[in-house]
Amino acid sequence: MAGVRSSLRSIPPRLRVPLAILAVVEVALLVAANRDISRRTPQQLNGTRGAWRLATLASFVGPLAYFRFGRRR
Repeated sequence: MAGVRSSLRSIPPRLRVPLAILAVVEVALLVAANRDISRRTPQQLNGTRGAWRLATLASFVGPLAYFRFGRRR
C-alpha cells in the first residue's frame, strides 16, 4: 500500500482532480454498459454477451464501442 501512496503523491496536484474525474467516468461507463448487456435479450445484441463484456474492459473505448455497435435498434 505504501507504494501506491507514493505513486499517487508523485502526480502533480493540478492533475489529481481531472484524473479522478476521468476514473469515475470510466467506471460509470463500464457499469452502465454491463447493466445494459445484462438487461438485453440475445436478439437485441450484435454479438455475444461474453464478447461485449470482455470488450467493455478496454478503457473508455470498450463501453463506447458497445453503445455504438453492440446494440441492435
